[in-house]
Amino acid sequence: MLLKTERNYDFRKRLDQVHTARRDYSRKARDGEVQIDADTIITRLAVEDVILDCAARDLTDYFAVSQGLDLRIEKVDELPVWRAAESDAKQSEGPVGKSVVVGSVPAIKKIILATAEQWGLTAADLGENAAHPRGFRIDTHADVVYIAGFDSSGTQQGAFFLEDLLNFRRAPYLTPGVEAHYPLFSPRMVHSGYGLDDYPDTHLAQIAHHGFDSILVFVTGINQTPYGYLDFNDLCRRAFRYGLNVYMYSYLVSSFALDDPLAEEFYDQLYGSVFEACPAFRGVILVGESCEFPSKDPHTTGRLRLDKPRFSRISDEERKPSPGWWPCYDYPDWLKIVSSSVRKHRPDADIVFWTYNWGWVPAEPRLALIDNLPADITLQATFSMFQNVRVGESTGTLPQGDIEATVADYSLMHPTAGEYFLSEAERAHQRGLTLYTMCNTAGLTWDFGTVPYEPVPWQWLKRHSALLEAREKYGLSGLMESHHYGFWPSFISEMTKWHFLSNTPDPEIILARLAERDFGAEAALKILEVWRLWSEAITYYRTSNEDQYGPFRTGPSFPLVFERPYTIEAEPFAYFGNSIFVTNYKSHGEYRASLFSFRVVESLNASEKMRDLFDAGAELLRKTLPVVPDDLRANAEYMYYL
Repeated sequence: MLLKTERNYDFRKRLDQVHTARRDYSRKARDGEVQIDADTIITRLAVEDVILDCAARDLTDYFAVSQGLDLRIEKVDELPVWRAAESDAKQSEGPVGKSVVVGSVPAIKKIILATAEQWGLTAADLGENAAHPRGFRIDTHADVVYIAGFDSSGTQQGAFFLEDLLNFRRAPYLTPGVEAHYPLFSPRMVHSGYGLDDYPDTHLAQIAHHGFDSILVFVTGINQTPYGYLDFNDLCRRAFRYGLNVYMYSYLVSSFALDDPLAEEFYDQLYGSVFEACPAFRGVILVGESCEFPSKDPHTTGRLRLDKPRFSRISDEERKPSPGWWPCYDYPDWLKIVSSSVRKHRPDADIVFWTYNWGWVPAEPRLALIDNLPADITLQATFSMFQNVRVGESTGTLPQGDIEATVADYSLMHPTAGEYFLSEAERAHQRGLTLYTMCNTAGLTWDFGTVPYEPVPWQWLKRHSALLEAREKYGLSGLMESHHYGFWPSFISEMTKWHFLSNTPDPEIILARLAERDFGAEAALKILEVWRLWSEAITYYRTSNEDQYGPFRTGPSFPLVFERPYTIEAEPFAYFGNSIFVTNYKSHGEYRASLFSFRVVESLNASEKMRDLFDAGAELLRKTLPVVPDDLRANAEYMYYL
């Protein structure tokens, strides 16, 4: 197989394809199914609702591109009387029955989109699986499909879910019955995968289709990002059409100490002015390294990391961390000032305080900070970072393995919760604080820096289960699912969408259906075997700063110099240049882990096992290619290149 050569940023051509051809014209209706045909009309109430407008237009594009049907939209002054469908049918578990003659299949006359309020429905009418924000129910009758949302975003998500069902069927056939679901987490936040803070409408549409409800934008000032000017209000307006909120990720420099007489005025200007200019921002993300201020905490230097010390000689004081890397006792007072300045312009703004930078600190000062946080602040803790994991072969001293590795930034090595997260989640729950986590479940981590997503579904499912457990135990409600590396639509993000909705089939069923949809029935079992091999491979990944900031960040282009620094060229528009990349392969001071000289040998052995398993999966995929239908071959080839 020849590898394809692409120009830089050719991947955007694929990201711009919101819908793709899905229909298999050889498929016929089965017993009991109804069909959508060219005479079906998409109907909605003639009221101003930009989200429902967007949903209806998206459906027309879907049917034209994916099902080969040109449907028209009508707006009516009055909706028909809503009626519930029989709920014993289980559309999402797959169609059953024998094929019938298409001409005898009942035809859907209308697909009607409306909110519960527009239909005059109560929560009881919607049912427990739809009567929640962004919840929806789809009632399919012999002649009409009703999509009723708890709100406009719910109706839109119902329309997207209808597309998902038809994609699985690969034909415009439905089984009469009820589908009712609501998202188990909100917000679900991602960064752009198109480019840093770059959100064309097509990418917003992809993000919404995959079940996310919020996007993140780095903010350095009013309409300013690290890449320059961005019209924040325009972004919020366009995102709103797809049911998406926009969170400001603060890169504002908090240079005033709290005891400065001008502190309140300064923070009103710094944070308040941004929300005054763009009150549509749903909230703000505040993380230590990006929002640190001149703290009075004696455990810190008391100055910002980039501020130069007054004297060049390194003293004991200068060996302390800057305030962005310590749970300073005066962060609660700083948060009160910042939240006050923001909420003057958006009273319900979500103020998210992320403790990522000091997860390494002992529990006592971290939990003391949480004890003193204002009650209206949202706490966010990274899910698995800083966890020490026993790896390698056991010689009898320790049953888990003789080598101790520490989970570094944003990794899938340890898919379940770490002690840092668990300690803060428990304390937040005790205090009744809203709790979010950074978990990377959009499909990518920092484990590999040169891939769009990690095709290791069973490892991701371990993380899903751990997140759902935290939801039940600690009230975990919101997820940050990517960082700078953004979001790429994949079968992983689709599997995650289904798993994070209520009332859906077992994830194993969804994986099987995704494999059949994307690679054909004959290849599906082999594809699942490929994914199994890759899911086992990732268990041998050893996250460490040495590898994450080195060979695993750039892949085959890593210069094998090992013992001396080497500066690689960086594009002039790269925000961090080449600074988050290290060629001098030596210990990065992981004092919580085993010695580097021990870890590197075990990591090499584990990496060989990981390589062999990834290679075995790729070889099985290559051998499976001949049985993949021609119209699905590109899916398999792109995954093989991955």
